Amino acid sequence: METLLDVDTFAEAEINHRLTPEEKVHLLRQMVRSRRFEQTALKYYQAGVHMGGFLHLYIGQESVAVGTISLCGADDHIITGYRDHGHALAVGMSMNECMAELFGKATGCSKGKGGSMHFFAPDKNYWGGHGIVAGQTPLGLGLAFGLKYRGVKGCCLCYLGDGAVNQGVYQASLNLASLWDLPVIYIIENNQYSMGTSLERSSAFKTHLAARAESYNIEWDWMSGENIYEIRAKTWTAIQRAHNESRPTVLQIDTYRYYGHSVSDANATKYRNPEEIEKYRKFHDPLSLWQKRLIEEGILTDEQIAEIDAAAGTEAAAAVQFAEESPLPEKADIFSDVYFEVDHQTAAGRTGRHFFNE
Repeated sequence: METLLDVDTFAEAEINHRLTPEEKVHLLRQMVRSRRFEQTALKYYQAGVHMGGFLHLYIGQESVAVGTISLCGADDHIITGYRDHGHALAVGMSMNECMAELFGKATGCSKGKGGSMHFFAPDKNYWGGHGIVAGQTPLGLGLAFGLKYRGVKGCCLCYLGDGAVNQGVYQASLNLASLWDLPVIYIIENNQYSMGTSLERSSAFKTHLAARAESYNIEWDWMSGENIYEIRAKTWTAIQRAHNESRPTVLQIDTYRYYGHSVSDANATKYRNPEEIEKYRKFHDPLSLWQKRLIEEGILTDEQIAEIDAAAGTEAAAAVQFAEESPLPEKADIFSDVYFEVDHQTAAGRTGRHFFNE
């Protein structure tokens, strides 16, 4: 079966042509780290004693987060939904703080209070991790508004799943993004299933979900999630539009998740047959295809790829040890980190009034 990498026309795009061999290896390393982190997290989640709440795995979709976030600059921001581990690692968060958060420990990125769906790193322009379907879409709009309001040349990459495109708040966000010329890029990670319902049964569309953007006079594009060169080339066009024209874009990246909607999805192999999952694993896996590409380009050998994989596995194991040895949050902190204004005793926190023009 032919894959898109076999007929790739995006490697020579300017943004990819100037990639160094080291940078290409870094893209692979980031994807491998994401997968090893989640494979390890899955093992401990299934043990039943280490983690609470949900666990939405990103395995199979790694190239989307790594490819798009690799293009971000100092004034670009990222926000996503509850399938957020891959994005977190791609922005530079450590496995330690992420694993500790899964374990509910005080050393976690959200101090053990958020869990799987609520990873945050404001110092890295990473704004979560949101459990409400499409709830991040108006927040991404707000981040873009803030950039424009302050005259900063940047953008917000706002990720959502194919199930979120049918939420009214997303449509309202598109309307305002176009009306106000905001530098937001909505990235639809189309993994083919809205929870347990196939795309065809859940969404009405003619060609692509992203094409709905035409109704709002917004540019859109579609791409394959198995080709990291294509992801980078087309996302870069959207970023330049946001930076230079302050205009929004909707991108649809077709990808696939190998596991269920969450780990508690007991019907993951019933609403889709095992042959379908195996087809994507065998012919469309973004890690395998990128590894193959780097071997063909003479950048890596099979032995070096094995070393990268082993290193990621070792890092994930060390993160588990860090999480296990970390303390639980103090009971006295249950009311902290709820409202920033109250924690920091700002004027709004002291009076309950917000002054937006200060």
